[in-house]
Amino acid sequence: MSDLPAVLLLSGPTAVGKSAIGLEIARQCQAEIINGDSLQVYRYLDIGTAKPDLQERQLLPHHLFDILEPDQPFNATDFQLEADGVIADIHARGALPLVVGGTGLYLKALLFGLCQIPEIDPDLRSDLERRLQSEGSEALHAELARHDASLAARLAPRDKTRILRALETVLATGKSITYFQEQHRFAAPRYNFLHVFLDLEREQLYQRINKRVEMMMAAGLQREVESLLEKGFSPTLKPLQSIGYRQMIEHLTNRLSLDQAVADIKQATRRYAKRQLTWFRNDKDALRIEVSAWREILSLSFFEKYRD
Repeated sequence: MSDLPAVLLLSGPTAVGKSAIGLEIARQCQAEIINGDSLQVYRYLDIGTAKPDLQERQLLPHHLFDILEPDQPFNATDFQLEADGVIADIHARGALPLVVGGTGLYLKALLFGLCQIPEIDPDLRSDLERRLQSEGSEALHAELARHDASLAARLAPRDKTRILRALETVLATGKSITYFQEQHRFAAPRYNFLHVFLDLEREQLYQRINKRVEMMMAAGLQREVESLLEKGFSPTLKPLQSIGYRQMIEHLTNRLSLDQAVADIKQATRRYAKRQLTWFRNDKDALRIEVSAWREILSLSFFEKYRD
């Protein structure tokens, strides 16, 4: 891979400390940070996504933050295209691209491209989308379990996007989406990369999550959600159905008490972090480093020429 452009990736579960550590690594090297989080691309979603603040982003170049309105669609393919352009620009300046984020699919798409799945019949997709609206994601999750039990067991019943994609794939092709992902597993890398996964013992991570949710509330998460709704953004938009925003909307529409909403945010975030841990720990291309030992990254020869 030595003849390919170099890219450093820093991943890990939510609340592990990726942003702060990424900033410190970038400051000690000639690095520019690229957002690798699927929600931090959106304007106005700041507190609930734990987005680096403007003061932090002014310390050195940051890319792919605040590039979209919340009602603009964005997926792994879009991320790959946008990130490719930014990486090329960073290399032209003689700097190191440092992708920081916890959206595993986005990082995989950047490194290896996306697996090729046969074209899905638009009528089938439309029918499933209608059913999703009328029956809810839990019903489609139950149907997926009848066709693809092992994959359904790994998906949360409210993970609408992945459930819809998995179900339409198995119904259209007779094969699990996992089959196509496995076929793609041996794809050649698109970059000369080092992917570092920051790990942390689960109970410590859960404590961090609980504390961070409380800090988000103190920082004004409820007001941030109110402001998004006042701007006219629909509460059914995908970004506003993400963790933190969904529960605050349920509170603001009198479906949850504030205490229950906060408790639900903590629980949903812990569950999400558990799935992230599973994803990254199973990634054979990621170098696992305990978060307390993150300074070891600075001694790796991969980016020696970029070190100050």
